[in-house]
Amino acid sequence: MKRRRFVVLLPLLLAACGYNTIQTYDEQANAAQGQIEVQLQRRADLVPSLVATVKGLANQELAVFTEVARARGGLLNAVQSKDPEQMANANQAMTGALGRLLAVSEAYPQLKSDQAFLKLQDELAGTENRVAVSRTDYNSAVQQYNAYIRRFPAVLTAKMTGAKERKYFTATSPESREAPKVDFGTPGAPAAPAPKTP
Repeated sequence: MKRRRFVVLLPLLLAACGYNTIQTYDEQANAAQGQIEVQLQRRADLVPSLVATVKGLANQELAVFTEVARARGGLLNAVQSKDPEQMANANQAMTGALGRLLAVSEAYPQLKSDQAFLKLQDELAGTENRVAVSRTDYNSAVQQYNAYIRRFPAVLTAKMTGAKERKYFTATSPESREAPKVDFGTPGAPAAPAPKTP
């Protein structure tokens, strides 16, 4: 009789200790991370077309193309890893490589007027904006989840069920401390001046 009463009360006890809320917040964070992964994959998928367009007119820039290819491979691997920190670092490396690739385009006026190149620039800019929105949504969901599992009585339920803090989507590599500027400006606009060295 006591055992049956315990089995009936167990769901109520778990609900009272926040089990369902932990699961809900964890799923919200999973869904938000999925959106980041989709946008990073889309960004990586656009890169080969951009490189092919630039390569057609500026094929002597081999070092830049190699760097972009390496950064793209790192981004794809990071998306597969599903580790938010690794994805953030790889995304930062991709931003730097694309910045250098787009800087190359400044030296080729015919490239800056190429419609395929301009369309790819717009698509990349739009994707980067979606990555930023997805990153904000994910980090908000993670903050809500992490804060909740540290509160009493949910902290007891979290320990019993093995719920652990989630990582934020934040770049931690040394290169990420100074984000490169990527200008997706309009064609014909003057290039941003290079930073002055002290």
